[in-house]
Amino acid sequence: MKKVLVTGGNGQLGSELRRLPQDDLSAKFLFTDLPELDITSPTAVRQYIEKNRPDIIINCAAYTQVDKAESEPDIAFRVNAEAVKILSQEAVRAGAGLIHISTDFVFDGSKNTPYSEEDMPNPLSVYGKSKLEGERYALEAGMVIRTSWLYSSSGQNFLKTILRLGKERDEIRVVFDQVGTPTYAGDLAQAIRALVHRYVTMHTLPEKEVFHFSNEGVCSWYDFAHEIIHLAKLPCRILPIETHEYPLPARRPAYSVLNKNKIRQHLGIIIPHWTESLRACMNEFH
Repeated sequence: MKKVLVTGGNGQLGSELRRLPQDDLSAKFLFTDLPELDITSPTAVRQYIEKNRPDIIINCAAYTQVDKAESEPDIAFRVNAEAVKILSQEAVRAGAGLIHISTDFVFDGSKNTPYSEEDMPNPLSVYGKSKLEGERYALEAGMVIRTSWLYSSSGQNFLKTILRLGKERDEIRVVFDQVGTPTYAGDLAQAIRALVHRYVTMHTLPEKEVFHFSNEGVCSWYDFAHEIIHLAKLPCRILPIETHEYPLPARRPAYSVLNKNKIRQHLGIIIPHWTESLRACMNEFH
């Protein structure tokens, strides 16, 4: 029986991985988070890995407060980069595979066609820079999956924010000039599960490779908010604004659609459209 260690087990993605059936995987999942395991502590990570001896480490832990990172870069880099270095080194030491989750915010958004894994990163924010440094450490031991606009029915995310504001306000102003693709954490969890299944059955996990995963389709944050309010049948109006009308500490890419061809072909999966997955996710609220 293979062992799979999931860090950040209480977060959006970790929680979705927890919900997936594991009986047919021939793998035992170990979910951990603070305070049980502090991944920024080399001693704690080494002791945990030596005790539990995982075959795969899935790092879902991250500092994701994009704007706050601008004023506390040390914390962002400690969690998103230095901790990944620790996990990577210990994975190599233990002979374990590593799957590390990263972000579309490693790109600057200057393109107008979907970003492939071969495109050159150029992050605009502290958060993006910290995640890119983490990728470089992760690739020494395993693979990276970049995703975008992650949401689920749990945790703090854009979906939950719009639903809350939609009940509190008559109208919400949302930027229409930032374009990407929402990702339902449940769909990303399914793709990761497929990777684990492939490892268990074929004993192979991609090494030193980057993959992109999001739902299918393209939209703006305005489109995303509009669809949420529509599905929730709330009377709130969504008003489109430009980025400069809603200034934030961290710069965001204007375009960050990810090309999913590589992971689609590697796993032989069909990725749902973002509107389909949003509807499925929102059904969980009822």
